Amino acid sequence: MQTTSSFIKAFTRLGLFLRQFSEGKEQQSQAESQDIEKLNKLYFKEFSEILENEPVLNPWFTPDALKKALEGIASMLNEEVLQLWLEPYDIKPITSGAQLSVGLVMAGNIPMVGFHDMMSVLASGHKVLAKPSSKDDRLIKKLAEILSAIDPAFSKRIHFSDETLSGMDAVIATGSDNSARYFEYYFRNIPHIIRKNRNGVAVLTGRESEEELAALGKDIFTYFGMGCRNVTKLYIPETYDLKVLLGVLDRFHPLYQHNKYGNNVDYYRTMYLMNQDPILDNGVLLLKEDSSIASPVGVVFYERYSEIGFVQQELELHHQEIQCIVSSDPEIEGAIQAGSTQMPMPWDYADGVDTIRFLMELS
Repeated sequence: MQTTSSFIKAFTRLGLFLRQFSEGKEQQSQAESQDIEKLNKLYFKEFSEILENEPVLNPWFTPDALKKALEGIASMLNEEVLQLWLEPYDIKPITSGAQLSVGLVMAGNIPMVGFHDMMSVLASGHKVLAKPSSKDDRLIKKLAEILSAIDPAFSKRIHFSDETLSGMDAVIATGSDNSARYFEYYFRNIPHIIRKNRNGVAVLTGRESEEELAALGKDIFTYFGMGCRNVTKLYIPETYDLKVLLGVLDRFHPLYQHNKYGNNVDYYRTMYLMNQDPILDNGVLLLKEDSSIASPVGVVFYERYSEIGFVQQELELHHQEIQCIVSSDPEIEGAIQAGSTQMPMPWDYADGVDTIRFLMELS
């Protein structure tokens, strides 16, 4: 019977292991290196090889994308952070006979995107029955294997399936708006969290520094804009000069050399020109005036405002489409600073649904 204390200890060790790949092994302290020496003998070379092969198997998972994903996960796997996350819940240990099976239908848009759900189920004391995306099944399975090596009790609580999930007591499913309708029907008779498409938005004041705009670029371009926390929509002042932003974002031009991303930019540039839709184009990103929140890969939509009240109304109207908001304007409730969208903490729950609370209420 695992306790919250043993959970935190195990995931902290996993974090130490993963930081070697996100920050460089030389930044580990001597004590930390000794703590994971056994893990390194078993998994360092193997995990390194998986990371090297991943871009071949999934071209969207570039070395930079993998490093960023590992950095995001490792930042959560810190003893103090994990304690701060779980302390409010007062999670009681669950005997093996009382553990429920929680199905996880994982997305594959960014590397290891299903990790937080897996971690949450394990933190709650229940069992994981996961169906990873075929685009992202190797890394998440290896993380589960390493975790089981750290604490063998996890091996009995983590199971993967390549088939349609069945026989579980609850489910957390992530997918597109179309797949969400299927999930809602298929899992209608058991407790569930169904996640649909969401995106990040940014509200600019016009007073942003070059550093802030460059940081916003990370929110736009990390994972090629394919994550639910990537900024796909800008709200800008009526007189804002978008050429200033595009000039700062020129530094991301090497991304255009990525075949799949570059093809997306070329395709939408052609489509917009054929339709005579006005766009701004710096070679690596297209800006198009549009009221929608979600934009295609390689495109960011924008909308102008004269009063902040309009933006506040828009954010409320589209709140079910928005995962996070970037802004320095104090009048924008719940906004985070530019450059931080891809570094959520464990308590930054997707869609604002408290996963731990949901799991605890199953018991």
